[in-house]
Amino acid sequence: MFEQLGLIGCGLMGGSFALALKRAGLVKRIVGYSKSPSTTERARQMGVIDVEAPSALLAVSGADIVLLAVPVSATEATFKAIRHLIGPNTLIMDVGSTKRDVVDAARRVLRDHLGCFVPAHPITGKEVSGVEYADVDLYVGKQVILTPIERTFTVQLQKAVDVWTALGCNVIKMSPQSHDAAYAAVSHLPHMIAFALINSISGQAHGKDYLSLAGPGFRDFTRIAASDPKMWRDILIANKEELLEQSKLFQNALQAMEKLITGENGDALEEQIDQASHTRANWRISTPKSFQ
Repeated sequence: MFEQLGLIGCGLMGGSFALALKRAGLVKRIVGYSKSPSTTERARQMGVIDVEAPSALLAVSGADIVLLAVPVSATEATFKAIRHLIGPNTLIMDVGSTKRDVVDAARRVLRDHLGCFVPAHPITGKEVSGVEYADVDLYVGKQVILTPIERTFTVQLQKAVDVWTALGCNVIKMSPQSHDAAYAAVSHLPHMIAFALINSISGQAHGKDYLSLAGPGFRDFTRIAASDPKMWRDILIANKEELLEQSKLFQNALQAMEKLITGENGDALEEQIDQASHTRANWRISTPKSFQ
């Protein structure tokens, strides 16, 4: 059990972690800080945190576990704000959707405390943000990717595995580079496509009329376009190299299908569709045995 969680960022992800940690009996006290004082106050009123901290530094004071649930672009500034009160046995984690930039920030700022940091990415979320949507079951049955580096302390890494496992998560370890390459393909690119598709339709003269005619398939395909704009702005920019590489591959595949349609090559087009249909029909969310 941990004595105190220092929660920096009391929104959906941080608030859900706090609630889950409390329910599992893994922490005695939660001290929270958010950039917006009203958010921190609301978190206390909801019972997500026990004490409001006036700064990120004071949220970390006395904490033996710290969670950064802030936009990835704010990670380095947050590390700078808290580094002076990090103890040698503190476990520090984040929940960012990109990992190389977060690890680079940790290397620049944490220095002697770098080994305390275990980068984490829970594969979960909602299309809404804010502590009002904090969900004690948000992490149950979900995958959590840990991306330790060569200087990560073995003790802290094991603590991180134990915490997420106790919350009902399936834990996977991989390198920051492998993480960003994989999620550029299966998360960041799909979000970018969804954003672009909605904008391409809504920007047309009859876009509103077209949208009014859309059905469940369109709803399901574009669900992620309702995601938080600031968060996804940061993610897409932070992982731009891997994302743009995946975008090129996608454009090549799209242009290949366009060529078949233009040439009315029905047999080849059907083969492409069948390949995609078969792959999707046999896809299941699973935990890879290893991924480096």
